[in-house]
Amino acid sequence: MASVGSGPIIGAAIIPHVRESSCVPKLPNAPVPALPSGFPARLDAKLAWTGADFTDESSYVFQLTAADLAEVNKGLKFFKGLDLDGDLVNTVNFPLPLLAPKLEKLSQEVHNGRGFCVIRGIIPNLYSVEDLTLVYLAIQAHIADLRGRQDKLGNMLVHIIADNSTRERVGHHRHSTKSITFHNEESGDVVGWLTRSTAASGGKCIIASCYAVYNILAAQRPDIIRMLARSDWPFALPHFQCRPIIFFHNSKLLMNFGRAALLGSPAHPRPAHLPSLTARQIEALDAIEGIAQATQMEIETRAGDMHFINNLSVLHRREGFVDGEIPGEKRHLVRMRLRSSRHGWDIPDELRREWHEAFEKDAARVWHLEAMPDAFFPLRKYPN
Repeated sequence: MASVGSGPIIGAAIIPHVRESSCVPKLPNAPVPALPSGFPARLDAKLAWTGADFTDESSYVFQLTAADLAEVNKGLKFFKGLDLDGDLVNTVNFPLPLLAPKLEKLSQEVHNGRGFCVIRGIIPNLYSVEDLTLVYLAIQAHIADLRGRQDKLGNMLVHIIADNSTRERVGHHRHSTKSITFHNEESGDVVGWLTRSTAASGGKCIIASCYAVYNILAAQRPDIIRMLARSDWPFALPHFQCRPIIFFHNSKLLMNFGRAALLGSPAHPRPAHLPSLTARQIEALDAIEGIAQATQMEIETRAGDMHFINNLSVLHRREGFVDGEIPGEKRHLVRMRLRSSRHGWDIPDELRREWHEAFEKDAARVWHLEAMPDAFFPLRKYPN
């Protein structure tokens, strides 16, 4: 069930159910600066939601019916009969004739509606890991058909699990059990993940609308909007680049940032020779976090759930969690970065390098059904 978060709260005059506080203070006795050229005073769109808008999870959770699941299993059998590699799954060779129109509506919702959906009903224990991954890829292909590389190694499936085997791993948000702050992925119009298993407690998916964040800032602190739209944000990851955090591009608001890339983290220490953020830039990041927490939506996740989130207009984070002793109580997500050849948004020039690296670059693409250690080598069969 969705709920409004309990973090810093602001903007009573802008968004209902949200009290006013000092997180984003008004400017007494000071002229109100103008918004950046071309940026609207307010975004009136389905994407401008708060957690309070979702009182019934059926409005965003698509429950697969018995007939849907039967069609999925039939499509799986058909695909396996073709004897193709699993990464070749698409909407043609894994046919879902009756389910496909429903998934198309969900794709439209992710790209041009509220910006997210959850597909529920798959029971992981009924499938082998290989078959479960094929089912995930088949459904994903209808939401966003283009699959992106997620790192320099070319990993297409990123496994998000707790791992305290090394200091570096426990300090990386992907392998930590701690809560993390709101962010976007570095590339991809859509971020999708399959929940193979959930933690014993905690680990909720938490999202917030970039449009709602923008509307509050535009009304109360347009100076922060100007700051976020400047081209002097010194991103250290995945390569050094100065660019904006927000864009108003082709009549759409886009946001793309992560604190680790701007401030460093235990897993990614910020090189000393790179510029540091100013106090005003840190204030702007804190304002985003405060508003996002005030308007956030929490989603209770079940094993087998597939989440698809518009990575350009919706922020996401995770609450802390505790794994259990048995495999079924250990949190395991399989993440992908995606783009739709039909519904994908036009990407600003400043972000195109990352999109090219992910979706267009002729480079290695590797698919691991399980999490791999940092140092590994592929096993090959050699003739005698």
